[in-house]
Amino acid sequence: MSKLLLILLDGVPYANWRRLFGNLEGWVASGEAQVWKMRSVLPSTSGTCYASIHTGLPPQVHGIWGNATRRRLEFPDVFSEVTKAGLKTGAVTHSFWSEFFNRYPFDLVEDMEYDAPDGPITHGRFHTMTGDSGYNQMTPADVDLFATLTMLCERKGIDYGILHTCTLDSMGHRFFHDCEEMDDACYRMDEALASFLARWRTAGYEVIVTADHGQDARGHHGGTTDLQRDFALYYFGPAQGPAGNVVLDQLALAPTILTRLGVAVPKTMNHPPFLTA
Repeated sequence: MSKLLLILLDGVPYANWRRLFGNLEGWVASGEAQVWKMRSVLPSTSGTCYASIHTGLPPQVHGIWGNATRRRLEFPDVFSEVTKAGLKTGAVTHSFWSEFFNRYPFDLVEDMEYDAPDGPITHGRFHTMTGDSGYNQMTPADVDLFATLTMLCERKGIDYGILHTCTLDSMGHRFFHDCEEMDDACYRMDEALASFLARWRTAGYEVIVTADHGQDARGHHGGTTDLQRDFALYYFGPAQGPAGNVVLDQLALAPTILTRLGVAVPKTMNHPPFLTA
């Protein structure tokens, strides 16, 4: 049985992954990581993609049409299936994830941080970005989020953990992606992530680093273009993925995670895993 961490950097288009994340690309070049292109569901909106990432279901089934549609989802998901199998889960994410997979609505006092042995999220640490605007994106420091996930790994012994940060998505909406500001932001994210990634690997975790969707030249997503939908997925671990220039389906991510953890895949997740032992 493996342990696995999913690192979700919100809103990074495929080209910026491949040209600006030098540490991740260096591990690909050295053979320590594999990388593919993945395509999001439609609409390529954040909340919609979050729901699909963990349920393996398209929006036309789970019914999350955008960021304004929020409720506790009624379908099997990665958290519920992992804890059902007797394993521990952890989440260091935007509060959307707590609402979709723990309870709705999000209570700022009760739900910001909790430890719930019966799950589905065993150890939750959340943020909200309340009051964000074009002048102040209200995102936490990414290194603080990486450190919090590491704490859950080392103190709580989680088997599966997810980290989700909106920093690059928010900056992309503000500055668009072909600019000095985004070059610098991606460089800093890559450097901050690298030291923690090495620590997670030493602790025995397989790691997936990816996004929920891309962004186009005007900082938009939600629609159908490749820029809005396509992003990179990096995998650190012993399994093998498909060869060649394949485009992975976002709906295959949930069953892939469960398979790597040795957890039974529910019938609602009908896309085959893309990683094999």
